[in-house]
Amino acid sequence: MGRTQPQITANLLERSRHPRTRSALLLCLALGVIGWPIIGTTGDLPPVPVPPQNPLSEPKRVLGKILFWDEQLSFDNTVACGSCHQPRFGGADGLHERSPGHDGILGTADDVFASPGVVHRNSDGVAVKDPVFGYGPQAGTRAAPSNFGGLWADSLFWDGRASTVFRDPLSGRVVIPKGGALESQAVQPIVNPAEMADEHRSWLGLERKLAQAAPLALDRHLPPDVAAAIAARDSYPQLFAAAFGDPAITPVRIAFAIATYERTLVADQTPWDKWNETGRSSESSVARDFAVFRYHRCDACHTPPLFTDNRFFHIGVRDGFEDPGREAVTGDSQDEGRMKVPSLRNIGLQKTFMHTGEFTDLEQVFDLYAAPKARDKLPDGEDYQPVMDNEDRAALEDFFDKELVDPRVAQQRFPFDRPELRRQWADLYAEPPPAPAGGHTAPGHGEVKLVWQPDTQAADYEIQRNGTIVSFVTRPYFLDGDARAPVYRYRIYARNAATRESAPLTLWVVTRWAWLWFGVPLLALASGALAFRRRRKRGLVVANG
Repeated sequence: MGRTQPQITANLLERSRHPRTRSALLLCLALGVIGWPIIGTTGDLPPVPVPPQNPLSEPKRVLGKILFWDEQLSFDNTVACGSCHQPRFGGADGLHERSPGHDGILGTADDVFASPGVVHRNSDGVAVKDPVFGYGPQAGTRAAPSNFGGLWADSLFWDGRASTVFRDPLSGRVVIPKGGALESQAVQPIVNPAEMADEHRSWLGLERKLAQAAPLALDRHLPPDVAAAIAARDSYPQLFAAAFGDPAITPVRIAFAIATYERTLVADQTPWDKWNETGRSSESSVARDFAVFRYHRCDACHTPPLFTDNRFFHIGVRDGFEDPGREAVTGDSQDEGRMKVPSLRNIGLQKTFMHTGEFTDLEQVFDLYAAPKARDKLPDGEDYQPVMDNEDRAALEDFFDKELVDPRVAQQRFPFDRPELRRQWADLYAEPPPAPAGGHTAPGHGEVKLVWQPDTQAADYEIQRNGTIVSFVTRPYFLDGDARAPVYRYRIYARNAATRESAPLTLWVVTRWAWLWFGVPLLALASGALAFRRRRKRGLVVANG
């Protein structure tokens, strides 16, 4: 049987012991003079696909940027989308917590290292002791992937469960029939009780919360475009009106705005891009490192210019039974353990690698591929177990750490600039703020308004109603639209940036519903008593007649 072109080229390189001969062959490989055909390496990144149902606009983009970085999207104001997807870490997370794997036991070999989320809160919004994480932040079951590599994909997440078809989370109707993976992804963490929600979060609750929120009130050092937008429109209803024509806040619009922002995060100014666009000089270090990348068949799955083929493979990180991966979405046993191929763009900025987050440097990644593992074959049917010497490993590390990194991403320059999140500026040792003062209530038509004096030491306020946490707010007032009982006891706690709470301010409210609860029965009782007296009086008259 004849050998394939990759096999022939590999054989030539293996025979080329002289450094100059080997370098010349690698350069020829990089430039396409010999070797297998270059697929997708002769052009720039393709345009980011935009579904016609969600066209780009500047007001929508800046709204999406504000939403992406606002911790108020989480139930307890502690986690933003950007908490787990930061440019300086290549669009992934720099913080990772140990989380139990398949066996459900923390501290065993199948543990994963995932992004920290919110503390465990029950359906009343109250923080409860989690059986694994105690009163600390929960962690997910996989490491957060980069949000930069998914702009061209038909499905997102490691298992691809965010599909190209985007449905309204409330009605289930199809909003985007094709090309809506970013929108599908955007809505899922917001209602996940480990990532951003409590056990019983509703979209209506989030809509009401955002309607009262001060945008990015918990963040500091806002980027210029964001600061200008909030200076012009200091409420979410105003920002939504600018983006969509009216102030309605809906889950579809939240997804549309976040996805629009994400579609502008195109990291296409890496050294590799410049080399590829300016003649692909054979004298460049990019050419030499890219040749090693191609020689070891990395491009078979991490195909340029996206440096991913957006397919799913099981590469032997873990046994498939530990995490079914793509199988959980498709139901196909052939997909057991398969995970989405991530883009390698800006991979050098990431702190951990693989869906388990268990590798903390590229040497461990190279060791994984070099070891004999049960893994899928390459797309062309070839087995994959590359043998890399130290020189090749160094070249690949340079390629990933330098030549596939966009400096704007590394330096967090526009459009990759971002505000400073609450958890980054919080003083963990600061004393709790004083209890809110000057509180009063104002019953209205179907709602109760609570007002108190603002305190500069308070970052936000926790609102309890009859023992249930109904919201966390950043302004010194709260409108409760669910006041249906006759009497409520509200407790308002001020919290500092580290979420340490003050003593409560307690307010009692008698609502208009009290008349239905107490007035009607009292009127009925009084009416019955009056009727009884009349009957009794008539009876006495007859008896004395």
